[in-house]
Amino acid sequence: MKIVRYEAGGVVGYGALQDDGSVRELIGSPFGDFSVGEAVADFNAVRVLPPVEPGKVIGVGLNYTKHIEEIGMNKPEFPMLFMKPNTSVIGDGDCIVLPKESKQTEYECELTVVIGKNARRVSEGEALDYVLGYTCGNDVSERTIQFPEMKMGAILVGKGFDTFCPIGPAISTGLDPSDLRLQTRLNGETRQDGSTSDLLFSVPKLVSYISDAMTLQPGDCILTGTPSGVGPIAPGDVVEIDIEGVGVLRNPVVAEG
Repeated sequence: MKIVRYEAGGVVGYGALQDDGSVRELIGSPFGDFSVGEAVADFNAVRVLPPVEPGKVIGVGLNYTKHIEEIGMNKPEFPMLFMKPNTSVIGDGDCIVLPKESKQTEYECELTVVIGKNARRVSEGEALDYVLGYTCGNDVSERTIQFPEMKMGAILVGKGFDTFCPIGPAISTGLDPSDLRLQTRLNGETRQDGSTSDLLFSVPKLVSYISDAMTLQPGDCILTGTPSGVGPIAPGDVVEIDIEGVGVLRNPVVAEG
């Protein structure tokens, strides 16, 4: 099932996206008991919202082996984590706004895990039971701020500007996250093309590891890392994140102001 969150006629709701492009009403909560009702809208006729309003957005650095080789760094011994503020979250079709401070801002295609229920100290074997599904994510990063931060042992501002976390358009349930193709297209040209089979730390490992430290709550998101091929974006660009079984997240790029 593909679950979308949308606004139509001033009303925000969840729906089930059908193959024909129609959206059927989701009766109940995607984080609890629900059923699928009648068709209520056409997907192209509604405003698509970020599929969740996460309390926490957790990013993972250096988690694809080819990307680690690409930038000439050592493989981390345990997941390299950081957090993005929820004010950075935008949805499909929303603009990535390059801040006035931007000198080298880059895209990062990422499979994004959406947590479905409270998870605390869950094992790797049971971790996927706590996942609602998966969506596309773009861990937008301003490198000239991020890299000096990292030298001080911090990662926040370079990845935390408003609009620096596009997610969507849908949450796809029932996927096996171990071998999904993911791509980035910049103005229609493929720039990243990888597979989650190249992950250093798997989705179950990440969910388990993070849940040992903090309670993961419904709607929380984990951006699982980016494959090789990251690169810069500029005003006027259009970035598309395409993940097998999920869909395409499309965002234009504009300058602040």
